[in-house]
Amino acid sequence: MRIRTLVPLILLASVSVAFAAPMVKTVKTDKGEVLAGEKGMTLYTFKKDTAGVSNCNGDCAKAWPPFLAEAGAKADDDYTLVKRTDGSMQWAYYGKPLYYWMEDKKEGDVTGDGFKGVWDAARPE
Repeated sequence: MRIRTLVPLILLASVSVAFAAPMVKTVKTDKGEVLAGEKGMTLYTFKKDTAGVSNCNGDCAKAWPPFLAEAGAKADDDYTLVKRTDGSMQWAYYGKPLYYWMEDKKEGDVTGDGFKGVWDAARPE
């Protein structure tokens, strides 16, 4: 009887997680602490974006893949959602859309920080 009670609770908890804000952590790098997404890869912001709008599409998005949200994801105070031109949803940190950099290979890499003066590693506030 105890197992019957726990199973619905476990299922409810897993559903809540699926719709929560993104799994982001802080990673120490040789340039200080940065925000990191999947597999601890550094997240970046693009100075040509405007609040709540991603301006990195097409070839830009091939080099700087957007940090995409899963269907049903819900924003919170720090992380919001931005609708991309292709209709997909992208995570943003304080309104700034977040991206990965194709040249980063392992956790702690920040090779895109300062790239062409328009890309910055996302840092915790």
